[in-house]
Formats: sequence, structure tokens, C-alpha cells
Amino acid sequence: MLNIFRNHKGADGRLMMASLNKHKTLWASLSLVVAALALGMPATPALAHSMLVKAEPARRAVLTKSPSQVRLWFNEKIEGDYASLVVLDDKKHSITDTKPTLASDDPKSIILPLPELVPGKYSIKFRVLSVDGHVVESSFDFTVKGEIQKK
Repeated sequence: MLNIFRNHKGADGRLMMASLNKHKTLWASLSLVVAALALGMPATPALAHSMLVKAEPARRAVLTKSPSQVRLWFNEKIEGDYASLVVLDDKKHSITDTKPTLASDDPKSIILPLPELVPGKYSIKFRVLSVDGHVVESSFDFTVKGEIQKK
């Protein structure tokens, strides 16, 4: 290692190098501790995004009768004006023609009334904007069990 302090007047080069190396080691150790702490800390709720916590009908539910509505619950308040919720039949045709509404008893929930459903597989597709500005979208299926009548 080059001793840059060798000719420095009034200073012992070896002492200055030892001091410099000690500071480098201290900073490196401190950096490792800070990095380890940052990686080990869980995300705070402010950094979390809105997410679906409950659905009726539930994901992959097999029902014996047609549900009267779809209701979705989220972990954060939802902007009702920006909510989109559609139910599709097995041919991917929408069976609903209304917008979902924010539940009057829970600002974290939206409701979509349904017509009487014939037996078959259905898909629920939703997209909501939480009040913190994050968009959540997903889809899932449910089935209404019974005899499918041929037309």
C-alpha cells in the first residue's frame, strides 16, 4: 500500500495510515449494520397496498343456488366512483349491466346485484381504486351447481 503520509511534515506516516484504516473499517461495519437492519424490518402499513380480503361468492365457490349479489371487501377504503365489477358467464359474456356501489355500511366494500343465474361457471373481474391512490384488479371464478337446461 502506498504510504501517502510518508513525507508529511510533523506526522508519523504509520500512525496516520493506522488511523485511516481504522476509520474505513468502522464505516464499513456501520454500513453493514444499517443494511442488515433495513433488510430485516417489515414493511410499514403506509407502504402496503390495498387488497381483497373477502368475497361473496368466495373464490372457487360451488353454490347450490344463484347468489343475489357479489360483494367484495378490501383492507382499505375504496373510491366508489372508480370501481368496476363485472360477472362473466362461461362464454365470457357480461351478465351484469350496472355499476357496483359502495356498501352503505362499509366504505371498504362494494356490491353488485345479480340477476338469477343458471347453473354454470362464472368469472368475477374487478378493478378498484383505493383512497391511497393504488389500483387493485383481479379476477376469480365461482360455480352455480345444478342441471343446465338445453335450449
